[in-house]
Amino acid sequence: MSGNHPIDFEKAKRVALSVVGDAGTAMHAALCYIGDRLGIFKAMGDSRPLTIAELAARTGLNARYLSEWLGAMAAAGYVEYDRNAQTFTLTPEYAAALADPSSPFFVASYFQLAQAAMTIAPRVGDEFERGGGVTQAEYPPSLFEALERNSATRYTHKLLRKWLTAMPQVVAALEAGGKMADVGCGGGRAAIMIAEAFPKARVIGVDMHSGSIERARERVARTGLTERVAFEVGDGSSLAPGQFDFIAAFDVVHDAADPAALMRSVRRALKHDGTFLVQELNVSDDLTENLTPFGKMAYSISTLYCLTTSLAQKGAGIGIAMGEKKARELGAEAGFSRFQRLPIKDDVVVLYELRP
Repeated sequence: MSGNHPIDFEKAKRVALSVVGDAGTAMHAALCYIGDRLGIFKAMGDSRPLTIAELAARTGLNARYLSEWLGAMAAAGYVEYDRNAQTFTLTPEYAAALADPSSPFFVASYFQLAQAAMTIAPRVGDEFERGGGVTQAEYPPSLFEALERNSATRYTHKLLRKWLTAMPQVVAALEAGGKMADVGCGGGRAAIMIAEAFPKARVIGVDMHSGSIERARERVARTGLTERVAFEVGDGSSLAPGQFDFIAAFDVVHDAADPAALMRSVRRALKHDGTFLVQELNVSDDLTENLTPFGKMAYSISTLYCLTTSLAQKGAGIGIAMGEKKARELGAEAGFSRFQRLPIKDDVVVLYELRP
């Protein structure tokens, strides 16, 4: 019996094994984090069968540790094991996901994100009782590095070729020397990419996290674009009124302490013919539509970061599953007269174009 309800023992057994499997997945993720950080996946990236000794020679790592690590990877199906030859192979598909940062399928950064989130989980748990939040300053720097690595894949393969080209008025404005703001710019990758692609454009990035702004400034200093690109600590409220042709917020609105105020600030800062691009994760505000592996990850990230950092500022705590309905509502309240979901099919993100 479980409480006052009879228990189906066979079903309970299957559930217990499933939960143990999830725990195993969590521990496996820790090994994947190590494989990413130490370059083991990269060393196997040519998909050539390798013995433990050969992998040790390639990486300079201890063979006994690699043996156990490879056992876990084989059990998870990440590598193929040839018993007769005693070799391990990272297949081309897994290499694209784990070994090649230039691949459009590269997702190894999620393991770094998971590791950083796990370290903060006890603090987030404290706030389940108090109802407060965990500030950005309490998170390890590796979390922000992971977020930047994660978004870099999308920016590299989609930002210029798919997202901006879906807004011809934005492309025209930037080509003519228009001004852009990236609100919640993180380490500045998107802002710098746009400045490099449009030699006449002027770009400013703002972010509340000072560590990210420091990285953005270091990054732009290496590009020689400092005359056209600047980064500031802030939340977007200080953007000059009516000065911007294009403003973007990538994975930011749902995190904001006051999303309505953020949208109003953006609306005020845009020119009369300007464009605001909101990028969010492609999850619904309807829980039943998110009962998927991606939904599981999205709600977990939201609990461990998005929700709690907003609540730490006594904010709205919208969470990652904001949905199109809420985005439209915020846009209308801020005074935007036009709102459309860009016709871009993407399993991970959704893009909203707002015009004054």
